[in-house]
Amino acid sequence: MRGGPYAAIALAVVSVSFASIFITWSDSPPITIALYRLAIATGIVGATILIRSSALRKPNTLLRIPRRDAALMALIGAILATHFALWISSLKVEGESIASSVVLVTSHPLMVGLLSHYVLRERLNRWMAVGIVLGFAGVVSIALADYGFAGSLLYADILAFSGGVMAGFYFLLGRRVRQRVALLDYAFVVYASATAVLFVYALAFGSSLAPLGDTPRELLLFAALAVVPQIGGHTLYNWALRWVTAPVVSLSLVGEPVGSSLLAWVLLTQVPTVGVAVGAGLALLGIYLTAFGQTSRAPEIIATRDVE
Repeated sequence: MRGGPYAAIALAVVSVSFASIFITWSDSPPITIALYRLAIATGIVGATILIRSSALRKPNTLLRIPRRDAALMALIGAILATHFALWISSLKVEGESIASSVVLVTSHPLMVGLLSHYVLRERLNRWMAVGIVLGFAGVVSIALADYGFAGSLLYADILAFSGGVMAGFYFLLGRRVRQRVALLDYAFVVYASATAVLFVYALAFGSSLAPLGDTPRELLLFAALAVVPQIGGHTLYNWALRWVTAPVVSLSLVGEPVGSSLLAWVLLTQVPTVGVAVGAGLALLGIYLTAFGQTSRAPEIIATRDVE
């Protein structure tokens, strides 16, 4: 067990780094991509729960979730659906780099830190204060760099950052529920609720309910999104969080933007501009310091990382 959690986190970071690559390769609209990703993930988690209950010959714990918690998890699912819709939309803006989008959407520790301070009255410590200042300086630098390149990229940055804001609310609402609800039960209700909300979004915004382009290829990409970053990444990550120290948790948070940027460089020949690279460096340092401060103060804050 000594090295297992660290190996699991390394594998999880690599897995979630592929999310933006799979999304970029897909020809389907953003909401369609998010809908299929969450629907397939819901099916996998649901099947796992049924198999586990049958193998252990124990009652299904889903039936024991209090109505209040179930309603709150449904709200969390709606926030998760909005997060995915915004972030995937940012990746689909022509010219937007994976580096900019993933760094901005991963800035949620900055939002959690601010909201915890002003909403939950949890005082910022020194690490968090410095991290938030550096992080937002990096976010602004990325936005200014992209705005100088093309106005549409600023729109993409706003979408990605808004997705990060949704992730911040997702963590704040979910962290206490996760203390009362088992991981798989929580994931199933949240993913199922997110799927339902994305279905409504698809109808409301006229997004296709069927994949566009080469259907077998699209379905393969959707399945890859559900299995690799969603199940193989986040579920494994959440298991490992029980066994590792706060600095490792914090460092792993910045692993996805770094991994995604490197994969985009190799697989998509996307090389960030100097301005974006500088801004990303500041933002990642700020995210690390803020997350380190949060996990030092309250490890459960980061213990529900089920996005991206």
